[in-house]
Amino acid sequence: MAGAAAPVGPDPITLMDALRVTGAPGFDRWREQIRRTGGCSDPIHLKGWSTTTDKHTGTVLHEYSTAVEPGGRLRIACGNRRASRCPSCAWTYAGDTFHLIRAGLAGDERKAVPTSVRSHPKVFTTLTAPSFGPVHNRPGNRPCRCGSHHAETSPLLGTAIDPDGYDYAGAVLFNNHAGDLWRRFTVYLRREIAARAGLTQTAMREVSRVSFGKVAEFQRRGAVHFHAIIRIDGPAGPATAPPSWASTTLLEDAIRAAASRATVPIPAAGEHPARVLRWGTQVDVRPITSDNGGELTEQAVASYLAKYATKAAETTGTLDRRIGELGELDRHDLPAHTRRLITACRDLDDAYPDRRLWAWAHMLGFRGHFSTKSRTYSTTLGALRQARADYRARQQAHEHGHPEPDHETTLVLADWTYAGQGHTPGESWLAATIAQDICDRRRTARELHAELDSEEDW
Repeated sequence: MAGAAAPVGPDPITLMDALRVTGAPGFDRWREQIRRTGGCSDPIHLKGWSTTTDKHTGTVLHEYSTAVEPGGRLRIACGNRRASRCPSCAWTYAGDTFHLIRAGLAGDERKAVPTSVRSHPKVFTTLTAPSFGPVHNRPGNRPCRCGSHHAETSPLLGTAIDPDGYDYAGAVLFNNHAGDLWRRFTVYLRREIAARAGLTQTAMREVSRVSFGKVAEFQRRGAVHFHAIIRIDGPAGPATAPPSWASTTLLEDAIRAAASRATVPIPAAGEHPARVLRWGTQVDVRPITSDNGGELTEQAVASYLAKYATKAAETTGTLDRRIGELGELDRHDLPAHTRRLITACRDLDDAYPDRRLWAWAHMLGFRGHFSTKSRTYSTTLGALRQARADYRARQQAHEHGHPEPDHETTLVLADWTYAGQGHTPGESWLAATIAQDICDRRRTARELHAELDSEEDW
């Protein structure tokens, strides 16, 4: 939750509502619920009950009902990965992504990934979009094409120098098909690796497997690109050693060749011409090292990908939720460049109805997942969430003096119904203060841990 900002002072209406909440019966329990969600900005409300019994004796070990909760509701975290929507849940998602990515780089026996994976050939790859027209940028010490030297915070950065000549249709179609282009890339990548190893694709699958973990990131110009960790394993995944011919150099060459070959053809539709989508010429491939002497370390790469896993298209100034109708944009102060990208989604929607461009206009046409991985890269987000749920269940059992939950000996019956979502204005402000307190405590703990590590070095 590094991006969480301290809540500003409440306005009079919010203050009155906050006073109502703090003065209501059960406020301490409400606060505990919100603290358990990590200070979630938009919690889900549930009504219901659960009963835990011993399978063999029928003894009731624990009973719970939301009837005893404030307002008769249990509030749980919304789980939204977007930092713009819920910083606290995004912080949790980023942490899970970090551990998932790092396990695939350094190994983690607790996550069923052996540490021997650290020696497998692996690289950090960035695949970018092609040019759709010149945009304002900061090319080192040289002036932008427009003749000016832009400040780092200039709102012009990433916007079209000649909006009327910029290919807005091509930009949103690329975003919309980026996932398809990635899949074509992975197909060609396996072919290129097999060719360099002197094997057929069938023979290559018998001795090796290609694994990856990737995230999407939006550039300021509104074009999506992918950062990916690509790794060569043995035939059964990270637990098996890669073949002797597998090397970082071979992998790098195969990636560059596959990126140049991958294409997605777009048929003509009405007045819109046929296109062939491909990656941009800027393909960055760098080896990942396990020591601090390398250019890219496992820790740095995992942190970098986790950071972008919680973002969407905020760098472009777009909205973080779906747009009902084009007129809705008039109620928001959107950059002209971003607005034209959104408008292009509307204009192309009827021509390509199966692509649902308007439904994804808030994402500038992009409809893929921001964080994905191949099946054998490492653990899964579901496994990490289950581990966290199991830990909390053990905590709860300890608090009530019950034995730890065991699916073999206990039976849980439950009935839950959705009862709403969100906060009142006063609750929202109080939740923000709780979230900030949690963030401060975590930051203090990290700083203390760093100091202790420093003392050990001495």
